[in-house]
Amino acid sequence: MSVDLAHHADALWRALTYLSVAQLHLRSNVLAVDCLDESDVKPRPAGHWGTVPGTAWVLAHAGLAAGCGIGVQLIPVLGAGHAGVVQRALAWMTGDIAKMDPRYGRDADGLAALAAAFPDGDALGSEVHPELPAGAYMGGWLGGAFAFAQGMALDSPNRVVVPIIGDGECETPSTAASWLAHRALSDSRVLPVVHLNGRRMGGPSLLGAMSDEQVSAYARGLGWEPVVVEVGTAPGLAEHAEFHRVLVAGVEATARGAHRVVFLRCVKGWSGPIGAHKTPLTDLSGDPCQLAALRAWLSSYRPSELFEPDAQPVGALASALGAADFGSVLPGALPAPASVPATGRGFATEVSAVLRAHAATGDLKVFSPDELRSNRLGDLQGEAWAHEVLAEEVLLGWVAGWTATGRRGVTISYEAFAPLLLTGLVGQLKQRRLVKHALPSINLLLTSYGWHNVYSHGDPSLITALLGTGDPAVRVLTPADSDRVAVALDDALRSTGRVNVIVAGKHTNVTHRRETIDEERNRGLAVWRHLSDPGEPDLTLVCAGDLAAAVVTDAVVRIRRCSGCRIRVVNVHDLTALADPDLYHYFGTHAAVLIVALGHPAAIWGLLRGRLHRDVDVIGWAEPPFPMPQERLAAHAGFDVTGVTSAAEALLAKRKR
Repeated sequence: MSVDLAHHADALWRALTYLSVAQLHLRSNVLAVDCLDESDVKPRPAGHWGTVPGTAWVLAHAGLAAGCGIGVQLIPVLGAGHAGVVQRALAWMTGDIAKMDPRYGRDADGLAALAAAFPDGDALGSEVHPELPAGAYMGGWLGGAFAFAQGMALDSPNRVVVPIIGDGECETPSTAASWLAHRALSDSRVLPVVHLNGRRMGGPSLLGAMSDEQVSAYARGLGWEPVVVEVGTAPGLAEHAEFHRVLVAGVEATARGAHRVVFLRCVKGWSGPIGAHKTPLTDLSGDPCQLAALRAWLSSYRPSELFEPDAQPVGALASALGAADFGSVLPGALPAPASVPATGRGFATEVSAVLRAHAATGDLKVFSPDELRSNRLGDLQGEAWAHEVLAEEVLLGWVAGWTATGRRGVTISYEAFAPLLLTGLVGQLKQRRLVKHALPSINLLLTSYGWHNVYSHGDPSLITALLGTGDPAVRVLTPADSDRVAVALDDALRSTGRVNVIVAGKHTNVTHRRETIDEERNRGLAVWRHLSDPGEPDLTLVCAGDLAAAVVTDAVVRIRRCSGCRIRVVNVHDLTALADPDLYHYFGTHAAVLIVALGHPAAIWGLLRGRLHRDVDVIGWAEPPFPMPQERLAAHAGFDVTGVTSAAEALLAKRKR
């Protein structure tokens, strides 16, 4: 590293750290350190300081390394959502934040507005933002950045992704599993930098308490080549030069296919109040000693060497900003796969045909927790585009990172394991609301639900929780047969901007009539006229899911014979259609309504929101008190012909009273 480059790195690090401290504590006079008084400070400073210096250090060096002509695209990814204050400082200097909001322009007024707005800037917030540099992974889902970076880097030989991971994150299941899971990826060039500052949030980190030898042995045991670099509390140009050398060497090794990791050994909160996790000075207006400490702290970064009074960068900082490249991945147009007609050949054949058609475009990945064969999809094992590891959280990170680069993906798992994904999926919903360009959807195909599995494998709570968010990007698809599974999967893979959850049993062998499939796809539900009486119904039977469709189909004849009433049958292909206020068009004006669905009845009641002012009942999953055979479980929940008939008769009797 040349002397000039070391000066550039030092200037950029000092500027990022200075502006982060300013955002945490100031509301005006951001560059007038010597003149600060009580009117310039925030009455209640809030935010996170501890991660700032180390995050700023890695970001500065990653940007400068990328700008040095290293031959690959270098993409830094922030793992800690609390590092948003550093990201905002960087985005102000690069001008990216002004593109989002012109109030934060690259001048003194824009800088003052930036500081004053933190942490409550409208539409911006205080944490990592996906529209700003290094923000492809927004955070909030603690520990997911490593797997996300692996997904971003998949099948991209000219791209090296650098996730900045905290040592506290290394204690999470997602990060811990990602080290080993990397072996399942043949072409993912990731150079993780572990911010080894010795502390997580409130106490010492487990990894930080280990010696360099122990940390290195840990990494080597998982298949990674470690390099430990230590930065002191008052780093000089030599330390910048050494870290730059290690980082560039790591990028070059990673580009050649090596698995290397850089451990940045440092002290949490160095260059300021050491060891502090959150904003350390909280009584600036009431404590003159704290105000004096803030002046000294800010002065230590020598801001006059970095900025003109009008906030324009000067000297080494100006040169650094001109040379740095913080990278981004903009998704391109999606290739159009060939359509595959469904032919009633069963779950495995139909699903495999759709996946192979999409894989032929070269942009599909299938991720599964070692269950492809169990899910009747064993013929996909060994395909270059199918990856299996037994860690659902890692798979979600992979599919999220993969689709964030504009490519299609699906995770195939058991319904019982899917609740492990809830935090990550909600995090992705939050992140994608903020992304301007439409990304391919995150898709889940959930099989082996509790109705056909063992006692410990009965848990439909993922869809209940996702529907509870009320997010319009959520789709829960409940196809009635294998032909409709194929249609739902094809539609999900072609869609953008959604989280699609398809709930479909691998054992399904019943095929229903096809004439309403297009209406089910477009409207989310349709009247099955071959099972319905003409005219206004007395009772509407609603089925959602393959088992529900089979039970309702078998029950219709018995109910009609016993009650003599007019019946309408409605099949629900997308559960979110039940939130449509115009359900009367399908359910009838005055009919009693019995809904039979695979998941929790509470999910259905939540979608209806009391809009059907009539007699309504819902049959769905009922938690068994102990292990029981499938037939007894169905009877326990009323999810059999007898239970559906009894519930229908009770509704009709109630109407007569």
